[in-house]
Amino acid sequence: MSTTDAALRIRLLALDVDGVLTDNAVYLGLIDSQRVEMKRFDIQDGLGLALLRGGPIDVVWVSGRVSEATTLRATELRTSELIQVPDGRKVPPFAELLERRGLQWDEVAFVGDDLADIPILRRVGLPIAVANAVDEVKALARYVTHAPGGRGAVREAVTWLLRQRNEYDTAVRRYLSARDDP
Repeated sequence: MSTTDAALRIRLLALDVDGVLTDNAVYLGLIDSQRVEMKRFDIQDGLGLALLRGGPIDVVWVSGRVSEATTLRATELRTSELIQVPDGRKVPPFAELLERRGLQWDEVAFVGDDLADIPILRRVGLPIAVANAVDEVKALARYVTHAPGGRGAVREAVTWLLRQRNEYDTAVRRYLSARDDP
């Protein structure tokens, strides 16, 4: 199947978090004796996800660890669903999500960067890797971004996917019309 044909089948964009939506850094510290974790998210990635809002592709995040910082950002970006698994085993909860939503694996694009993402990348219809992904992930990808994770790679992947589907201009118009003054 051509990349364009695969892109046209996509109904769900799933994203790994650390190394894809972030630059892989985790800042840990204490404030008033409470553990605090901070991560750096790229604003352009958020705008890329906003381009999908109201269109035919939904977005979910799939993380191999539990993080309040991830929850905060997913909520802020109105991500439809967030899967955080403490043991890094992403396939079982993701397969459950697909079943619940009535989706097939070939209707999913997944953006990953590291070994923990390979079990999902092997199953989806459109595997995507960020520029800083390990070689094993890049070898599975139908598209590798030029930008590294946490530095606009998700925005680039969204733009690429929408262009493959010939929907980019429509998504931009939808985004801008929602922000026009009445």
